[in-house]
Order: sequence, then C-alpha cells, then structure tokens
Amino acid sequence: MQQPRDFSLYGAVDLGARQAAAQRRQQAARAAEQDTSGNGAPSGGTSAYVIDVTEENFNSEVVLRSRATPVVVDLWADWCQPCKQLSPVLERLAQEAAGSWTLAKIDVEANQQVAAFFFQRLQTQSIPLVVAIVDGQLVSAFPGAIPEAQVREWLAQVLGVAEQLGVGSGPGAADADAASAVPPAYEQAQEAMERGDLDGAVGVLEKALAESPGDSTAKGMLAQVNLMRRVDSYDAAAVRRDAAANPGDVGAQAKTADIELATGEAEAAFNRMLGVIGRTTGEDRDKARLHLLDLFEILGPDDPTVKKARGRLAALLF
Repeated sequence: MQQPRDFSLYGAVDLGARQAAAQRRQQAARAAEQDTSGNGAPSGGTSAYVIDVTEENFNSEVVLRSRATPVVVDLWADWCQPCKQLSPVLERLAQEAAGSWTLAKIDVEANQQVAAFFFQRLQTQSIPLVVAIVDGQLVSAFPGAIPEAQVREWLAQVLGVAEQLGVGSGPGAADADAASAVPPAYEQAQEAMERGDLDGAVGVLEKALAESPGDSTAKGMLAQVNLMRRVDSYDAAAVRRDAAANPGDVGAQAKTADIELATGEAEAAFNRMLGVIGRTTGEDRDKARLHLLDLFEILGPDDPTVKKARGRLAALLF
C-alpha cells in the first residue's frame, strides 16, 4: 500500500476545457445508455454504491464524497476487454460492502481530461485502472484485471488507510453520512460551475460562508471558483511568456502560478510564489504572500504540498 498522495481538485480537469462541457455530457450520456446485453460492457452506475462520474461532477462525486467514505475509481472503456472482466467484480463487491466504500465509474473515452490526470499522476496509460481516494487523497491504485481475491485484499488495505484517516465507519456508513457528505450549498455551487455560471457559484458559496464563517470546505470551493474566473480570463501562452521575461513582475508570476495550480502543478505554483517572496520586499512581497495564501485555500490546510510550502513561507518571513 503506497503512501497517500496530495490530490489537487483542479489537477483532474483542464479548466480551459469547460467550454466543451456540453459535448462531454452528451458523450457520457451515450456511454451510460450502454448495457451488457449486446457487448458485455460495464453496466455503469446502478445504485447508491455504484455511480457514473464525469468531469463535470468529479469534484462532488469523488473528491467531496471521499471526505465521508472511501471512493474507488474504476477507469474503463467500452473497447477494453479486461475492463469487462474487472468492472462486474468491482460492482458486485461495492454492493456487498453496502456503503463502506463507493464505486465511481469513469469512461475514459468520454472523460479524457480526468483520465489523463490519473494516467500522468500514476505514470501509466493502461486500463482498467483502479484508484482509491480517501479524504481527498489518492491512497492506492492498481492497473489491470486482477483476481477477485487480490481485489478483496487491496480493498481491505484501502479501508485500513481510511480508518487511520478517520474516514467512514464500516458497512452502511455512506447511507448514514449521505446527507452530510455533500451539503446542498456545495451541490448548488458545483452545478453552477458545470453550467459555466461562476458568478452564481460565488454567490452560493458567499452565502454559505456568511451563515457558517468557519466552513473550510466552502472557503476552499470559493477559492477554486475565483481561480477558475481568473484563469478563464488569461491567455495562458502569453502569461507564461510574460512571466519568463519578467521574473520580478509579481502580477505575471501570480498569473502563471494560477495556471500551474489549475493544471495540477501545485508544487510548481507554490515554489514560484515562494521564489517571488524570497526576492521582493515591501508591497510586492505582501502581494505575493497574500496570493500564495489564497492558493493554499484551494487545496486546504491538510494537503501535504500546502504544509511543506507553509513551512518554507514561515522560514522566509521569520
């Protein structure tokens, strides 16, 4: 069992690809309509324990859900014969587990951005690929169709990690926690983001924070939406050229850090802003510090990359 890895909410989805959301939804709908009657393809989500996931609902159905119960991601494709062997096993085991973990099925053909993220993070291009997400962290994975006995052993290890992280409480936990796993405000904000209404998402989250100022998840989501709004306004290539040509320009470096974080390069984004803080003073240094703190909100205080960067920030400032 590998150690948990930091898991960027926005590393999974290229923010620039949101304009293709309608097309992806159509592809996902066509994939969901397939069944096992004609070609033996995986049957897709059929219960509370087996769900179909797309790039549009990935954050809510995988990342946020994993805060309450472990999520096992099954990356598959209709043309993948080993997938047709493994997916039914995973679905049956998810039903058997009765909520101690949730199976999230992702068709890699219909959701190429999120698939590419997993392939890059795990340095593999093969499917089936099965990944465990616990408390927003990628804790374990295996490629290929392995025997059921080995799948059961792997799941037991995943649940052991979940117990150590304080996530889930055995069979039925997902049912008990379903309402709290994804509060209505989070779902409303996610839906607004999916339809491109970033201002609407901001409004929902700001209202949630007005009612519960200590809601760290809402703070993180608001920071994410604001990042999306900023990145949507950038010409990425021009921003990167500007940053390379002007290392002392705080604004140019901050924009490039935004792009890096949005594409899953959290460590690069943090290192960039730490570098700016280390070589500036006065107002410029304070601007860089505040921008870095805003980026920290996106991944949350428990993220290992954030913890490491916070330590370096403290050393620079004090």
